[in-house]
Order: sequence, then C-alpha cells, then structure tokens
Amino acid sequence: MKKVNHIAIAVKDIEKSNSLFAKIFGKPNYKQEIVEDESVVASFYQIGDMKVELVSPTKENTTVASFIKKKGEGFHHICFE
Repeated sequence: MKKVNHIAIAVKDIEKSNSLFAKIFGKPNYKQEIVEDESVVASFYQIGDMKVELVSPTKENTTVASFIKKKGEGFHHICFE
C-alpha cells in the first residue's frame, strides 16, 4: 500500500453537499460525473495528494441509497493505492 487514494462520503443531495464541501475545502470540486452502473453521481475534490469523493444515489433501492437509509449520510469507504 502506497497511500490513501480517496475517501468516499455518502450524501443525499449532491448540490447542497458540493456547496458545503467547497466552503470547507476552500475550492470547488474538480470533477463531477454520473456512474451509471452504480446509480450514483460522484463529485471529486483534490486535497493534497488524495481525493475526497462525494457519492449521491440517483435511484432508490441502490447500494448507496440503502447505506444512507440505514446509517445516514457519512463515511462510506476508503480506497488505498
């Protein structure tokens, strides 16, 4: 393992969360994309040499939507390089 590549945070509303995290990090996201096969929209922030990824479900009854229903918004996963 070299480093932490990214941490992912599950959020209900990507636009509200983008606004909040842009204020926290002092800069906007550098990329946002829809990941069709996971039914999420993902928004990425570069923080030093790692990334923070916000993931928001685009459909009900998906993995991320179920996660939010059970545990609420918050830390979803960490990816090591």
